[in-house]
Amino acid sequence: MNNRKLLLSLAIAATLLSGCKNMGGVDANGLASAGMSAYQAATLTDADAKAIANGGCKELDSQNDIAGASSKYTKRINKIAKALGNNINGTPVNYKVYLTSDINAWAMANGCVRVYSSLMDMMTDNEIEGVLGHELGHVALGHSRKAMQTAYATVAARDAVSATSGVAAQLTQSQLGDIAEGAINSAFSRSQESEADDFSYDLLKKRKISTAGLASSFDKLAALDGAHAKSLFDSHPPSAERAQHIRDRIAADKK
Repeated sequence: MNNRKLLLSLAIAATLLSGCKNMGGVDANGLASAGMSAYQAATLTDADAKAIANGGCKELDSQNDIAGASSKYTKRINKIAKALGNNINGTPVNYKVYLTSDINAWAMANGCVRVYSSLMDMMTDNEIEGVLGHELGHVALGHSRKAMQTAYATVAARDAVSATSGVAAQLTQSQLGDIAEGAINSAFSRSQESEADDFSYDLLKKRKISTAGLASSFDKLAALDGAHAKSLFDSHPPSAERAQHIRDRIAADKK
């Protein structure tokens, strides 16, 4: 490693650890390792990022019960996919449904979109379109890739993944799964969530899909918020506020 890269790695590590309290003695090797992992994550090539996302999505698919071709969920998601489109900013999108009691939906930077059957049970097709438009927004706006980079840095530091090209090939299926889990469970900032909401609204309008479902999907999530049930928007801004924001946009468009 050249001196410039070492200094950058140490600087990144210092930044990552600057908020920690009661650190006691700091292991210089550990600090450099954490910094190197952060450096690796920040400098992942597009090819590596896509390969990691592909592997992570494949691993999560292997861990979940996926709705079959004849399932009512698959028929619904195929209809929704046709409405939303199978391409986001040049990235092909593939949709599948996980049969589970959890309430969630997510999209990864490679266009892997997964919806949970329990979410579909509680929402109409138009509401699911709004939710998935939001998730696609995270992909299109680069939020999903940043989340994956952060998750990768955590695994790379933990498992001492070496800093070489073709990094995805070094990762085990378990590591890929951990990165994918970390990425989809990451907490986006309030501004990122708002940006993704607006992206969904604009996407629905562009695809000539009713925007009303986006607002009513937040109404239903607000009910979950009130019941303190775990949902995909646990870390997001209050759902009632988001519903009102969308209704304000709808009203403005009618003027």
